[in-house]
Amino acid sequence: MLTFILRRVLTMILTALCLTFIVFYLTNLPPNLEKLAKSEGNARMGDAEVTGWLDKNGFSRPILLRYGEWLGIAPGFRRTDDTGLATGRCIARGTDPAAAPRFCGILQGHWGASTVFRQPVQQVIATSLSLTGLLMFWVMALMVPASLLIGVLAGMREGSRLDRALSTLSITTTATPEYVSGVILIVVFSSSLVGLKWFKGNATGAMEHATFENFFLPVLTIALYGIGYIARMTRASMAEVMTAQYIRTARLKGVRFRDVVLKHALRNALIAPFTVIMLQFPWLLNGVVIVETLFSYKGFGWTLVQAAGNNDIDLLLGCSVVAVLVVLLTQLISDVGYVFLNPRIRVS
Repeated sequence: MLTFILRRVLTMILTALCLTFIVFYLTNLPPNLEKLAKSEGNARMGDAEVTGWLDKNGFSRPILLRYGEWLGIAPGFRRTDDTGLATGRCIARGTDPAAAPRFCGILQGHWGASTVFRQPVQQVIATSLSLTGLLMFWVMALMVPASLLIGVLAGMREGSRLDRALSTLSITTTATPEYVSGVILIVVFSSSLVGLKWFKGNATGAMEHATFENFFLPVLTIALYGIGYIARMTRASMAEVMTAQYIRTARLKGVRFRDVVLKHALRNALIAPFTVIMLQFPWLLNGVVIVETLFSYKGFGWTLVQAAGNNDIDLLLGCSVVAVLVVLLTQLISDVGYVFLNPRIRVS
């Protein structure tokens, strides 16, 4: 197991390097750098002035060298102007250039500064990630038990009325996009059109103090979409397990149906849904921007869209690093969890 984990960690590092380089290359294409020069310098810059600004700030050097600087494995860019004043990536404004470090990439904790929020990238990501983390926690707390319960109940007796009713419900929730279900929930439970003003129509207040009134609707909107998907996977897995030979043997021996489900079928039936559940974490991190925008909740997805829409290169790169790490870590946890869910699965 230890060797398997070490191999996966090495693969994760190589994958992270490849993915971050692709994002770094795309965000540093000439049109994006030109927008950056005009937003940081002067919007009326000509081509020669843009080229001069890029040369002055080190953006015209080879892409691999700049990627190494961003990672922190290559010395940071430095430049001395005509007056003898040294500036560069590792030299903060108002500090002594002689005391500045040579390396200042993400490995050293220097993620750059956001050109949109005018704050360090770490601070922006930490704030938005904490908000999305709170949202993810309550979504998973509602979505996972509900979807597993629906899937197990539907798969226990395949083809029954209960199975057909729960399957129809699951398909309906999965087929309804979040922006549709969110609008419906807002109209029904928080607007004057219906009159059921039980909840707040936005979650702006939840960023400071989350309550049931201002936080339940966005949680329910996201959970409804995921419940149907996980429930369908659980139902299919449960129905397949219930037709296995060892289940039939247990039934013929007179084991109670409840014990057959809980002690024999459930553990094996959870292998496929476990993978689906782990895949919900990357989706919740990046894919809920519609819900966050709809309910005015400024989480990680909202921040990622703001960075992409405003050409905030450092913030966009920081968000990509977090997203890649979350995806790779959830996949590692998913692979390791296979062994504990089914002892027949062994790491070769």
